[in-house]
Amino acid sequence: MLHELKQIVLEYEKARKTGKKTVLATVVKLEGSSYRRPGVRMLLSEDGTMTGAVSGGCVEKEIWRQAQQLFKTAVPLMMTYDGRYRLGCEGILYILLEPFDPGEAFIRKFRQHLQQRKPLKIHCSYESGEGISTTSGTTVDFGNQQLPLRKGFEVVPGGHCFSQELPPCFRLLIIGGEHDAVELSRFAASTGWEVFVVVNPMEEKSVSDFPGAEQLIPAIPEELDVSVVDSRTAVVLMTHSFVKDLQYLIALRNSQTAYFGLLGPSSRREKLLGALIEHEPDVADHFMNHLRGPAGLNIGAETPQEIAVSILAEILAVVRQQQPIPLKDKKGSIHH
Repeated sequence: MLHELKQIVLEYEKARKTGKKTVLATVVKLEGSSYRRPGVRMLLSEDGTMTGAVSGGCVEKEIWRQAQQLFKTAVPLMMTYDGRYRLGCEGILYILLEPFDPGEAFIRKFRQHLQQRKPLKIHCSYESGEGISTTSGTTVDFGNQQLPLRKGFEVVPGGHCFSQELPPCFRLLIIGGEHDAVELSRFAASTGWEVFVVVNPMEEKSVSDFPGAEQLIPAIPEELDVSVVDSRTAVVLMTHSFVKDLQYLIALRNSQTAYFGLLGPSSRREKLLGALIEHEPDVADHFMNHLRGPAGLNIGAETPQEIAVSILAEILAVVRQQQPIPLKDKKGSIHH
């Protein structure tokens, strides 16, 4: 996912400032089942720092051992990890290890892409056998430019290639600044989502009040910049004020969101929607049908932390188009 690559790039920049070499590990192929699927990555720094993970924790030790060779030679290699006898996943992972040194041009382009919220494509060229693989490597397609993840790498036609498209980072817009918003921010940030929090300017809040939040937006409803909301954005309205909730609903009525949740009981939702129609009789039906309230799944949540889990679970279910059920009742594989 793009947020994982974003974190990898951030950690690379830290390592580069201290003169530390870094190695990128990418799962390019899977036979059978595994904890994670092809396309997952992790960054290893020669000081022992690891960013990301390609499994539940067992594979990483072997990857670290193999990476020692790259810290010395800077030559890519392919490795396999057979989890059928060591893990419970019954799969074989094919992992590409390569020096990670993309250069300034890549960093600038990557940051620009993140800000513009554009998707990008990644292509991993690799050889099927284990061991040193000088022709293996990764390039990133930004649409109008393709850049390698290590200086000097060029794709050699004819080999294997794993490709994936990464959509923009998923964003959560929290409208409200009470304690439950703080917990929702904390839990959402831990998933890798970009968290923006909207508060009334009179509340005198700062971004540090919301753990994990990337941006605090002090704005009254009439002045809210709705361009921060797109099809990769979930909105949760939780001001604890009926009037404010209504005003923010009016401000966002033309937005196209991935999810729109309302805090509070069903009776409050119906009253709120009635007031919205009264103020904006031409509001689109698809917007009204898209609203979910009370926000969250019925898991018996009581505390702000549990409510945050409930809301995040529903957002995931809606975005991934899943009907929540116990995994023990799911037919077939866990992953699609």
